[in-house]
Amino acid sequence: MISEPPRPGAVKYVLFDVDGTLIDAIDNQRRVWRTWAERYRLDPREVYQVALRTRPMETFAHVAPEQDPRECLAALHELEDEDVRSGVYEAFDGASELLGALPPGVWALVTSNYEHRVRGRFARTGLPVPEVLVDAAAVEEGKPSPVPYLEAASRLGAEPKECLVIEDAPSGVQSGLRAGMTVWGVNAPVAVDGVHRHFGSLREAVSDILALTSGIHPRRPEGSAAVE
Repeated sequence: MISEPPRPGAVKYVLFDVDGTLIDAIDNQRRVWRTWAERYRLDPREVYQVALRTRPMETFAHVAPEQDPRECLAALHELEDEDVRSGVYEAFDGASELLGALPPGVWALVTSNYEHRVRGRFARTGLPVPEVLVDAAAVEEGKPSPVPYLEAASRLGAEPKECLVIEDAPSGVQSGLRAGMTVWGVNAPVAVDGVHRHFGSLREAVSDILALTSGIHPRRPEGSAAVE
């Protein structure tokens, strides 16, 4: 059930997705999956389209059912770790300003990746890492299950209704909605189904996120839209 838009002062915590929301890693993900697909003589485009919608083990079952999934995962992890060490990463415009303005204990990262990679990417881009980071190893069910966002809220000592989720992808949006949280979408040309507000970029959402979490009714800047 989708929650109602928050009242001023109701939201006290912000839960961020990472890839595609705070860090632009699309080219890196495509490159990693292309290399992985070529290793198994698969069509990189088909593999990447499946990988966008599923977790790795589900991707392997779909595109390479005859392969040992543990071997597939090991190969993928090797490529991803190397990309963290040598790849080029950029934080989205506004990410540093936003995270730097949020006090400790009121925000968290919720990612389908692993903590050591997130820390590596944040170190490369100069972004701060919060006290709470929920990664793929922390939960048995990933997005679009509500479990990752509920776990983050629990670690922060927050109620779901007090949480604002910032996401870019459909699976993450559904995860936040199923957790009973307010969800804002960023970095997409059109609104992801279900979001309460949509911003074309993270930069456009910065002032509203800070205003909402400080108890001030947010203005509606150019480029944002409420979603009915």
